[in-house]
Order: sequence, then C-alpha cells, then structure tokens
Amino acid sequence: MDTIRAVDAKFEAQKICFAPISFQAVRALRELGVLRKISDAGDTGLTREEAAAASGLPIYGVGVLIEMALALGVLKLRADTADGPPEEEKFILGKIGWFLLEDDMTIANFNFVNDVCYQGAFKLKESVQEGKPRGLSIFGDRWATIYDALASLPHRARESWFNFDHFYSDIAFPEALPLVFETKPRRLFDIGGNTAKWAIACCAYDQDVAVTIIDLPEQIAVAQKNAAAFGTRISCYPGNILDAGTVLPPGAEVIWMSQFLDCFSPEQIGIIMGKIRAAVSPDTDVYVLEPLLDKQRFEASAYSLRAISLYFTCMANGSSKMYSFAVLNSAVENAGFKLQSARHDLGSNNYSLLRYRKIP
Repeated sequence: MDTIRAVDAKFEAQKICFAPISFQAVRALRELGVLRKISDAGDTGLTREEAAAASGLPIYGVGVLIEMALALGVLKLRADTADGPPEEEKFILGKIGWFLLEDDMTIANFNFVNDVCYQGAFKLKESVQEGKPRGLSIFGDRWATIYDALASLPHRARESWFNFDHFYSDIAFPEALPLVFETKPRRLFDIGGNTAKWAIACCAYDQDVAVTIIDLPEQIAVAQKNAAAFGTRISCYPGNILDAGTVLPPGAEVIWMSQFLDCFSPEQIGIIMGKIRAAVSPDTDVYVLEPLLDKQRFEASAYSLRAISLYFTCMANGSSKMYSFAVLNSAVENAGFKLQSARHDLGSNNYSLLRYRKIP
C-alpha cells in the first residue's frame, strides 16, 4: 500500500526532476574544493563570502551551489545564524556531506556515475528498446561492450571504473580467502580475473598455489603486467568465454568468479557454466562471489545494486543486471551444477559466496 502523503510524494518527484542538476552541483562543490573548505571549518562554519574566498571563486557561483547543497542536506545552516541577514549565515557540513567526502563506497559510486555513466545514461531509453548498451557510444562506436573498451577509455573514466569494480569485489577478499583455501587447492582458475587482484591475493595467501587468469585479451595484458612479480605462479589464458571456439583448459581444483556472472544474462550464464562443466571434475569447487539484491543488510547497498543494473543496461552490455539469489542460483544449477554451500555475510557490503560442484 502506498502510504506516502501527496505533499511528500510531490517533493520526492521534484528531487527526481532536478536530480541530474543537483548531482552536478555536488560534483562542482567537491571538485572546486568548496565542500572540503566548509568541512575543514568544522562547527564554526563559513559564510558564502568566506567559502568563496577560501576557494578562490566568485561569490555568486559558490552561493548557488551552497544553497542547492543546503536543500539536499549536504550542508546545514548553523542554527545561531539562521535569523540573521543572508550574508551572515554560516554553513557547516551535514552528515550526507561527510559521506560524500569521506565514505569509500559513496566516493566510488559518485565518481563511477560521473565519469562512466552520466553522459551515456541519456541513451538509457534506446538501450532498453534495443537491448544494446547505446550509452557506450559516448566513448566511441568500436565496441559492443564496455569490457572490450576498457583499455581505450579516457584515463579518468578507466580509473573510476576500476576503482568502482575493485571496491565492490576486493572488500570481501580477506574473508573469502580462508574459505576457498580450506581444502588447500594447488591450482585455481580465476575467470574474469581483470587486473589480477584476486590472483595476487591468492598467491600472497598461499605460497604453493598456482593461478590461471582467464579473461579478454585486453584485460590479460593488464593482468600480466600487474602479476609479473609472481612469475610462473600466475599464468594467463586469453579468450572471450562467450565465443563458440573458446574452450576452457582442464585441471583446475578451484574455479573462481568474482563479480563476473552479473556481467551476463541468465542465458549467457548458462553458456559459461556449460563450458566450465566440460572442463571440471565432480570434485572441483566452483566459487561465485556476488552482491545479491535480496541478501543486503543495508538499504543503501540494495539501492546501489538496483542502480548498477541500469549501468549494465546502458553502458556495459545491454543484457545483464545485479541478481537475486534465486535467479542467479537457478541459472547456475540449470547448467548442471548443485549448490554446496552459501555465505551471505562477507565484507561490509554483504557479499555472497556460493560454492557449486557439477552434477556427475
């Protein structure tokens, strides 16, 4: 039942109407240093004029940004200045502003949206209509998916993409490592190994393990460079796992996929798992690490995951999303696997670690 009051619903609707502009107002406050200056002033706060002078900016521009930030709760008006003339009003950092400046998750999300998704989101409607990531065209027309384009993205967009990707997966690695290495595997395959962070973490955790990274050729080039210090303990196997001619090598005791299957549709997940099934034995543990929509402890995390699905729609590939446990588990099990165990509490973002074995 929809219990929100009409007046409140109208206010929420206005927030949506002006969301793109208010987002850019916050971006300007951050990148121009105004938000930091006000934060540094602590409970004393700054007037519009003081904030402008401290930032080396015109009072007019700083003033309109501050007023928008006040409406968003990013800044708060110091109570004892509220009844004075506007020029004497002093602004302090609100709790929302603190998260925008200091919280790792918020910073990763904000930069990712601005540098990777913002302009391309204008093509969301066309992406939905055509099932293609039409927003990706802001970076050029040469690529079918963002994964093909990663090596060629502008520096800022590429950096924000990797910071975002690593934040959401790496945060669960310390808790996942003891679980994966409980059986002392000697050979592990990392499918979608990206920049080799998991492979490096594995080799640092266990001196006897050897890791093979399986990923697109463009990503393999980055992984090889990052993993060079580990010599032959980290090897690479380039290929597009969706290509009909790509066959996975045998011999893995553990298959690892971190935030990988969400990059594909359920039908594509079936294809991937079919190739894995052909390459593994019934004793091979297949681990899937994913943030699942219905296994989040905090509303902010669940909200973020739903928003990330829109990134997949308009920027990444036009066909994948963040999944619920039931949908993802069904896609894997339908390919001939059986869930052996599930942990839904890894890391501060409640990652799920699912362990499968193929059905003989």
